[in-house]
Amino acid sequence: MNEILKAQFFVDDLSADQKHMITKINDYIAQGLTRKPSSVAIIEGAAGTGKSVVLIELVRQYMTDPQYRTALVVNHPELYKAYRDMGKAIPHLNVQSIRRPTALINDAQKHDKQYDIIFVDEAHLLYSKSEPYAHYRGQNQLTDLMNLAKVVVVVYDFDQVFQSKMYWDKDLLMKTIGQHPHQLFSMNFQYRMVASNEQVAWMDDLTAQKPLRPFPTNSKFEFKVYDKAGDLFETIKRRNKEYGMSRVVATSGFPRIDGRHNVEMDTFNLPWDEWDPQRTPWAKREGSITQVGTIYTLQGFDLNYVGMIIGPSFGYDAKTDSMTVIPEKYSHKEVFKKRKDRKFTRAEYQAFIANVLNVLIKRGKYGLYLTAYDDALRQRLLELAQQN
Repeated sequence: MNEILKAQFFVDDLSADQKHMITKINDYIAQGLTRKPSSVAIIEGAAGTGKSVVLIELVRQYMTDPQYRTALVVNHPELYKAYRDMGKAIPHLNVQSIRRPTALINDAQKHDKQYDIIFVDEAHLLYSKSEPYAHYRGQNQLTDLMNLAKVVVVVYDFDQVFQSKMYWDKDLLMKTIGQHPHQLFSMNFQYRMVASNEQVAWMDDLTAQKPLRPFPTNSKFEFKVYDKAGDLFETIKRRNKEYGMSRVVATSGFPRIDGRHNVEMDTFNLPWDEWDPQRTPWAKREGSITQVGTIYTLQGFDLNYVGMIIGPSFGYDAKTDSMTVIPEKYSHKEVFKKRKDRKFTRAEYQAFIANVLNVLIKRGKYGLYLTAYDDALRQRLLELAQQN
């Protein structure tokens, strides 16, 4: 199991805090298996707090025990591949029980299947509305999963919500759970990055459009701001040769130039990541060093170093000395897909877009290299970096 943790999550073993959390969740699962209606265990925490590490250990414990009818679902296609790979490396685990949520729900409803425990990673990606084009005709996937299992263990991070069709907040989660027994298991320990709490807070403040300040220098976490994306890419290539798993990522909004929809900035010009049916996830393919990663290929994955290009949908307000989010410049329209049951404000769309940036800048365990497409924002970040 330790080899699996090291390969996927860059950790050697579960921490004492994680082991304690697993013990508490095990106690809750034991209670839930003996009562009705179905119970919900909510594992909540920010990016990098080790939620998936806890989940995969629970999966190992229960999904290798034949006395339980279990399943693991994840709606992220690249993370789904990774879990199938991990499943093959865990003795006695049936990888066929690792499913996408729509596939599991449709199959279970068709064949009248019931489960003891269903585990859900990245549950904030569950559909909270009907999506017929994706063959989901229900109204809420969490509701459907609760109807299929005695216990549902879900991993949520509300700061990783960035599309209207997958909209979740705590109010909607509690409304969906309704009268079902539930318990919240909060994780607030940063495990992915070697960054200090103050450095993580700087990243959160940046994306929350708070006043900018110099990046703290109180850990071994490497941080640098670049004037040119081309120079940032050269550093990432060196880090990838030295340590592996180092990639350039960007947020949406880059204009089409001569028919190309690449990420183009100064001397930098690379295509976006591409969905590929091959077994190896994008983050782990060496060829992806010549592509630009997005939330769709990197959510849930760890890198050693990340080169972050903040796209055109982020600007700078000199009056407030803060980064601003400009939804009109965000070119990925899935974010703005309308729903019949609710309308979203401009501030909520800004939050979706800011969440994308927040998730991406926290991918790197050892370092973050940063630049911005907007000239004023880039210059201000450079000025602050020179103060260190």
